[in-house]
Amino acid sequence: MNVQWYPGHMTKAKRQMQEDIKLIDLIIELVDARVPLSSRNPDIDELGKNKARMILLNKADLADERQNRAWMEYFKEKGIYAVSIDSRNKGSMKAVSAAITEACKEKTERDRRRGIKNRPVRAMVAGIPNVGKSTFINTFAGKACAKTGNKPGVTKGKQWIRLNKSVELLDTPGILWPKFEDQEVGMRLAYIGSIKDDILNIEELALGLIGYLQEFYPAAIRERYNVEEELKPLDILTAVAKARGCLKKGEELDYEKASRLLLEEFRSGKLGKVTLEFPKEPEEA
Repeated sequence: MNVQWYPGHMTKAKRQMQEDIKLIDLIIELVDARVPLSSRNPDIDELGKNKARMILLNKADLADERQNRAWMEYFKEKGIYAVSIDSRNKGSMKAVSAAITEACKEKTERDRRRGIKNRPVRAMVAGIPNVGKSTFINTFAGKACAKTGNKPGVTKGKQWIRLNKSVELLDTPGILWPKFEDQEVGMRLAYIGSIKDDILNIEELALGLIGYLQEFYPAAIRERYNVEEELKPLDILTAVAKARGCLKKGEELDYEKASRLLLEEFRSGKLGKVTLEFPKEPEEA
């Protein structure tokens, strides 16, 4: 399956980010902890040259905890501040505040030498669709100040949010990049819901996910659906359809419905804590 999705509004959003980058001190990039590399937009690296950088591994509660720690170490070795969070949990935010202070230490010191006191850090919150930027901002700010949604592409316009005297956030729409050179990246983003399901072959997507789970998290299939993980992916999908009553008229199995159910259960964490890519060794990166 060839996965590509780059609607017109993303081109406009990228141009706006290029303008706004001049106004900010720090880029806070949200990634999905289940796919920390695949959910990083390479354009943000290009836009953010010479700016302080920070990565939030969001939805860490849905990912393999051992791999979360490995990814934190991976980014630390690259000189990037990284914090593992669940953006719905206010308890995660203390670590974010501390990391912002640390990441902007040079800027604060520079201001102090120039006699500028109490100028807030201006941070751009960036990331691909559906990684939880708006939910993070609302939790961090302690109030519903950014629009949220569980569909990719809900945030459209520019919003500045003043958190306190020391931090202002600029919310930005989720943007992808025009072409996935590696189709594995496109598939991983499709698994987590960052690409609209209605442009995808949903059954092929579900079969791909089953194959991955069989290899790396076999207990997820066995425990959730009570099926043997040694079966072929199509046989497992058939078993899921039967077990969950996914039927069309005339008792025919509804594979599309079963596929959507399986993907939704993966995305919501009902298949357990799963990470879809692992950090490479530093010499391979």
